[in-house]
Amino acid sequence: MAFRGLYEHNLDSKGRLTVPSRFRAALSDGVVLSRGFDPCVRVHTTEGFEQLSDRFLSPHSPFGKDARLLRRYFHGGSSDEKLDSAGRIRIPRPLIEHAGLAGPCMVTGAGEYLEIWNADAWARQEKELDASASEIAEGLAGAVE
Repeated sequence: MAFRGLYEHNLDSKGRLTVPSRFRAALSDGVVLSRGFDPCVRVHTTEGFEQLSDRFLSPHSPFGKDARLLRRYFHGGSSDEKLDSAGRIRIPRPLIEHAGLAGPCMVTGAGEYLEIWNADAWARQEKELDASASEIAEGLAGAVE
């Protein structure tokens, strides 16, 4: 399933966020929450997280410093979670702090995963994207050919 769209949901006082209903079936077997490189929380299917790790981390020797550091960041900053009966996921405190989540949050589709952003941080990100998306697309166009 491709994760698409933009949804606003609130983080409750217990650190739970409602997953958009259209994605619940795809995430019903569990999710992996991880730190984004940006100030957001990434929501992966368990299988998707493993595929990402296999594709981008496993090929690199654990004897190399950069590979060890990235594995620690990627796996140490992640958490296995399940949706509750109300379709919510509990976000661990370190991930809430990493993304500055509180109150209104934006859940945005990113293809293979979802991202959870603080609503104000997302507004800034979206403004930046609107201003530079055309340039970014042009720059990446040559990489695909």
